[in-house]
Amino acid sequence: MFHPDLIRHPDSCPTLVLNADYTPLSYYPLSIWPWQTAVKAVFLDRVDIVAHYEREVRSPTQTMRLPSVIALKQFVRPSQFPAFTRFNLFLRDTFACQYCGSTARELTFDHVIPRAQGGRTTWENVVTACAPCNLKKGGRTPRQASMPLAIEPIRPTSWHLQEHGRRFPPNYLHETWHDWLYWDVELEA
Repeated sequence: MFHPDLIRHPDSCPTLVLNADYTPLSYYPLSIWPWQTAVKAVFLDRVDIVAHYEREVRSPTQTMRLPSVIALKQFVRPSQFPAFTRFNLFLRDTFACQYCGSTARELTFDHVIPRAQGGRTTWENVVTACAPCNLKKGGRTPRQASMPLAIEPIRPTSWHLQEHGRRFPPNYLHETWHDWLYWDVELEA
């Protein structure tokens, strides 16, 4: 009987990337590279292979098992504060409307103090809002609209976003990755 990794197409063999301290570079999105990038990093001697797939790739002169987990040889220090992006905002707010708590509706972002009232686009003045709540609040402050915020908005640290990201494990986790990932939910094998 064949091992499932042997019949996989190489494109379905992503590589988990760990920092030099053997922690993931990122939990959400999970730090993974396509197999080609991982193999190139191996040949450039920039990474150590921690675990392999059974799947092999061949060149005219070599055969190599695809790496499933690699660790960088040089530590990459994460920036202390992440960039202000829509995705990072949603991650800070755990993909939930800060007015009603909904996670099922279309998410937008809302200026707590509306721009029309002098509000700026900063971490401390923007929150995740579902489209109905954003429309209901309109150009008013939460107090004016009688819509209290669940949590006051803050400027998150990279650590803060990584901790939130651990709440959202990806759909696919290869068995060789489990020892390196620590999720807040039970992993499915």
